[in-house]
Amino acid sequence: MEYRIEHDTMGEVKVPADHFWGAQTQRSLENFAIGTETIPEEVIRAFAVLKSACAASNMELGRLDRETGEAVTEACAAILEGCYPHEFPLKVWQTGSGTQSNMNVNEVIAHIAARNHLGLKIHPNDHVNMSQSSNDTFPTAMNVAAVLAIREYIYPSLDRLTDTLRRLEQENTDIIKIGRTHLQDAVPLRFSQEISGWRAMLEENRRMLEQAADHLRDLAIGGTAVGTGLNCPAGFDRLCAEKISALTGERFRASSNKFHALTSKDAYVFTSGALKALAANLMKIANDVRWLASGPRCGIGEISIPENEPGSSIMPGKVNPTQCEAITMIAVQVMGNDAAIGFGASQGNFQLNVFMPVLAYNMIQSVRLLGDGMASFEKNCIRGLKANPDRMAENLGRSLMLVTCLSPEIGYENAAAAAHKAFAENTTLKEAVLAMGFMTGEEYDAKVKPEYMV
Repeated sequence: MEYRIEHDTMGEVKVPADHFWGAQTQRSLENFAIGTETIPEEVIRAFAVLKSACAASNMELGRLDRETGEAVTEACAAILEGCYPHEFPLKVWQTGSGTQSNMNVNEVIAHIAARNHLGLKIHPNDHVNMSQSSNDTFPTAMNVAAVLAIREYIYPSLDRLTDTLRRLEQENTDIIKIGRTHLQDAVPLRFSQEISGWRAMLEENRRMLEQAADHLRDLAIGGTAVGTGLNCPAGFDRLCAEKISALTGERFRASSNKFHALTSKDAYVFTSGALKALAANLMKIANDVRWLASGPRCGIGEISIPENEPGSSIMPGKVNPTQCEAITMIAVQVMGNDAAIGFGASQGNFQLNVFMPVLAYNMIQSVRLLGDGMASFEKNCIRGLKANPDRMAENLGRSLMLVTCLSPEIGYENAAAAAHKAFAENTTLKEAVLAMGFMTGEEYDAKVKPEYMV
């Protein structure tokens, strides 16, 4: 491998000649060879947006000459177009401020800009990082990355899954089935009503997530090292937020209190909590689906779901609810990520939180997994879900909880006694009620109509 010599304030460093990073990136690669987890590409893209906005703001404020500023914004645009995917290799397990990743981006942009503009000297600190600190750029980039990732991954998949449930709801209004509470038989409901509960969960999750993610739109940029804005010109934060908004199509704001923005990650905790709420509801929906589809002969069997692949290496013909299992595993991972985000966010000491890379990594992983998981769950499971009306009718007819509608007529205790008798003697509820003399057959038939109970 060929090398070139780069230098930083600590001296010279050998850097692979075919890469655009510099000395500080190389030092991080050598000093933090930990694990396989790297800074998410969503955070790198957010950094490219941020550095472009910073260069444009510095030009507008007269701090950066136009030739240098435009060279920087051109390099940022190339990164956003995906031209340099292998230039950002740093691990999550680095300095907790993300300084090394900030410098990785600065160095790559400076080298690309200088190569594209021969004779122009562009310094990663003096030019690309002008008016900034790692302490305000990394929290800004992680917020921007989360907002954009939620828009890209979560909302389309969530809306598609919600629409499919709404269609199933409309298609199953005429089917009445037995309800279940505590995993025991309960009173009847329409299958469409059961589906409506799933659909309403997801609609509420979207509202929660929109509310939570709004807090991520307050950006730390302009606070520099400790929140005072040292070396940052007046109005830079507002200009930068406006330019980030223009570049992304999302509305961002300069935080009104940079001391809060640098040290607190409460917006990340709040948003992760909304993602966890979505994960909890997806867990519930997937569990309902796989229970209702259990069988095919010895389970509940009230619905069928698509058979996508063989389910067993030893039992021929077995098909399992694999999409449900995938989405429930995702839910568990998101809940674990949320715990890590909560712990990390609680560790803001004095003027800075130093758990930011792991916060960003867990947030982006949660968003990606939920988005991809919902897309797969909708396409490969929910879209093909079908009711089994005969099985639903059979279970409904055998249920003892239909006795609930008789309580106003024969009293709670008599109704309970009839249900217990029917269960103990393995007879129908009607037979038990008649045998105990509580009602005539005609009276029973007039009262026990599931369609009037929903």
